[in-house]
Amino acid sequence: MNLNFWVYFSLLILIVCIPKSFAQINPPEARILLQLQKHLEYPSVLQSWQKWTAFCFLPPSSSVTITCSNGRVTEITVIGNKSSPTHDSSTSLINGKFIVSQKTLSEKFSIDSLFTVLTKLTNLQKLSLISLGIWGNLPTTISRFSLLESFNMSSNFIYGEIPSQISKIKTLKTLIVANNLINGKFPDLGSLQNLQEIDLSNNQIGPNFPSLGTNLVSIILRNNSFRSQISTQMKIFNQLQRFDASENNLIGPIPSFMFNLPALWYLNLAQNQLTGELPMSTNCGKRLWFVDISRNLFVGELPSCMGNESHKYRKVLSDWNCFSSLRFQHPTSFCEREAIAVIPPDKEFVGNQGSSGSKIWLIFGIIGGTILFVGSVVSLIWLIYNGRKYGGAQLFSNKYDKSFGGKLSARPSAMVDSKYGPKSMRIPNLGLPPHKSFTLEELEEATNHFDQVNLIAEGSQGQLYKGLLQSDTPILVRSIKVKEKHSSKTLKQHMDALSQLRHQNLVCVLGHCVVTYKERHQGTAIFVVFEHVTNGSLREQFTDWRRKDKLKWPQRMTISMGIAKGVQFLHTGMVPGVFGNEINIENILLDESLTPKVSNYRIPLPFKVETPNDQNVLISGKPDKDDIYNLGVILLELLTGRQITSENQVDKLKQELEKSLAESASALQQAVDLSMRGTYAYQSIKTAAELTVNCLSNDPNRRPPMEDVVWHLQYSIQAQQTWTSSGNLAFNSGNQGLNK
Repeated sequence: MNLNFWVYFSLLILIVCIPKSFAQINPPEARILLQLQKHLEYPSVLQSWQKWTAFCFLPPSSSVTITCSNGRVTEITVIGNKSSPTHDSSTSLINGKFIVSQKTLSEKFSIDSLFTVLTKLTNLQKLSLISLGIWGNLPTTISRFSLLESFNMSSNFIYGEIPSQISKIKTLKTLIVANNLINGKFPDLGSLQNLQEIDLSNNQIGPNFPSLGTNLVSIILRNNSFRSQISTQMKIFNQLQRFDASENNLIGPIPSFMFNLPALWYLNLAQNQLTGELPMSTNCGKRLWFVDISRNLFVGELPSCMGNESHKYRKVLSDWNCFSSLRFQHPTSFCEREAIAVIPPDKEFVGNQGSSGSKIWLIFGIIGGTILFVGSVVSLIWLIYNGRKYGGAQLFSNKYDKSFGGKLSARPSAMVDSKYGPKSMRIPNLGLPPHKSFTLEELEEATNHFDQVNLIAEGSQGQLYKGLLQSDTPILVRSIKVKEKHSSKTLKQHMDALSQLRHQNLVCVLGHCVVTYKERHQGTAIFVVFEHVTNGSLREQFTDWRRKDKLKWPQRMTISMGIAKGVQFLHTGMVPGVFGNEINIENILLDESLTPKVSNYRIPLPFKVETPNDQNVLISGKPDKDDIYNLGVILLELLTGRQITSENQVDKLKQELEKSLAESASALQQAVDLSMRGTYAYQSIKTAAELTVNCLSNDPNRRPPMEDVVWHLQYSIQAQQTWTSSGNLAFNSGNQGLNK
């Protein structure tokens, strides 16, 4: 009897002590959660949900959280595994219509129906539906969340504008819609005085700067389409700690108060079009320890509070502006010229064509246009005269140099690259014999009449044979059959273009042979002769562990730079550029001095060729960024030391690298090849890792241009050289991680 008494007594105590937050869910809300599971098309993280599931007693999980209070749901967090537009460029809006894919929920999905169900949870305070493939316009019914404090729909495929009705949720503290397809103007959220955190990154929102509540602690606007000045309203954002508006098109000056907000510790305005001088009297807040204003159009001097010695722990990035007395800057004329292009016209002259001011500017425009026209005509006559005087050759050379220089000045990073990249492009022969025209007999002798024993490869650009000239020079011969006949002048022009493919980081073209068949419909055969690099590929170097261990970080950086310069030459060293090349670690050959040479690149012949399958293929490449991605794969393998054989492996290693960069220096040390430990500077390895991640972006538009790739590799090499010259012998993750 006593035993039964104590059992009942214990049960009574247990029931009384159960917190209200763990009370069993009301049946109607349980049904709503099951409807949520259905609307989300039964994602794997919700597979275990059944009618009898005790939702308020679900075990803790990193993917699913359900919190209850008094039998009602107060929090829903579901994190799926579907890619967002940031990592998957194949799903997008085409002509205003959204195209579903395996990365999204099906065509049957309705975001309106989803929110109709969710808004029935009247006590809901936190809603996080992340990476679930949700697509569509956020519905206006979002305003029905009367108690919602946190709203997170990041890494989905939401598009269109955010509805203005969201401003009716007065309880909202956190708004995160990063990594979607949201575009257009942003609603006025100035009335949301409880809002503390907002993250709109990686969308297409703009162009006006958003109106926000003044009590925000964190504002992330990175990688959108904002094209306006920074709002002066931010002067009263006294609680703001983190502000990131990088990778937009913000214009005008930075208000000096931005550097002196009392709580601000992180300020990132990089990669905008901000202009003007920063006043020397600018004060920096005591808590401000990170500032990035790089890649803008600032001139003058950097204020003293942002100098290297101004604050022991403050990190200031200011490269690629026009600051005087600083390294890695453009000339002042660059920023002044670009600023004229980005600053919008004065409103007084827009839509007021009848004003006297407009007439004055119209007159100046007519006069200026006339002068420009006359000057152009005079210049053209002078060019024609000089072209005839020098037989046309000098005219072509000048035109080529100017167009190439124009490309360099068009990109911020290319100014420094002119010190490294173009110089190598201008090396005439690189110690190679002159380009020559071979006879068919010479090539037949070298390849034993194109014996199948000497056939190395066969692809869309014909067959590739190995051979040996009478001078004992090993060669490779690519045989291309052109189905159409061409004039001797046209063929000569393209053979001249081939003769330019000579660079120290390319398997160079040594010569060619053109054979035109007289029989009808036989067309032309073109034989392109390459140097034969016989010391093996970079893949073979990494497969042999003895040879791999000799490639420490400095050697790998030198090889990376050589590959990048070779690819850069293909893209910009000749007109038109050569794109869509087979850039992979197997096609990177090494000579006896371990100088890398890019092989198996596309031959710039805009002919229809006869492939082994007798298909017509247009050889001329398109200027895309596939080569950048492939270069990123090589960099990833050089960094991690792991042999990459699949796209899944690329994604996995990339994610590991991204995670280590976000965590700490010691985490990055664990992510890179352990055999290189003690041979690299933290800033050098970090720069290369960040570049690799950017090159591997699944969105081609977010991959850096080749000029940026070469510059960042050069920066990494310089950081390594500085570190080595200072006598460092080993990697100190603690100190370097703190000071960099």
